[in-house]
Amino acid sequence: MATNFAATRSETSILSTNKLIRNTYSLLSMTLVFSAMMATLSVFMQVGHGVSLGCTLVAFGLLWFVVPKTANSGAGIGVVFLFTGLLGFGLGPTIGHYLAGGPEIVMTALGGTGVIFLGLSGYALTTRKDFSFMGGFLFVGLLVVLGAALGNIFFAIPALSLAISAAVVMLFSGFILYDTGRMVNGGETNYIRATISLYISILNIFTSLLHLIGFADD
Repeated sequence: MATNFAATRSETSILSTNKLIRNTYSLLSMTLVFSAMMATLSVFMQVGHGVSLGCTLVAFGLLWFVVPKTANSGAGIGVVFLFTGLLGFGLGPTIGHYLAGGPEIVMTALGGTGVIFLGLSGYALTTRKDFSFMGGFLFVGLLVVLGAALGNIFFAIPALSLAISAAVVMLFSGFILYDTGRMVNGGETNYIRATISLYISILNIFTSLLHLIGFADD
């Protein structure tokens, strides 16, 4: 009897995990497409850096104050689209800058981001390893990168800027493994939060690759 109960519980857990993964990747795909559309619109409108900064601040305001209250309701889906749409629209000036030298840099960064995400996420899903041990290292790494980025605002050292971009690619690659592993092993059970976490990692990897590839091209 106990064996049957354990088997039923295990099967329920697997079905729940599969549903979480399916919902997360479906929503992530839709928000990435929507974000790309908003970025294209932003480039077409030639919005300035002030508008870009405003969109980013509003987006993170939603992340901190609205997402926690709506993550467990249908309204959370709308908040996710608003969040990713604002960040996509805010990418306009950056993408427009690199497009001025030709589309190759942007396309290469997109391709590189896709390879990194699909490779790491696929690895975590296939092996089903627990990457929770990385949490502390990733948090410390994030603080270090943020501190270096803030310091470089005042010093404007090109070499440090490149080092920060490279560190961001590695750091958020780690977050992809960490977040995907949490979904697989039950550490994350909400697909709205999971979608936002993966989207932020993808966005940061993409913008950092733009910087690195753009510098190499120059």
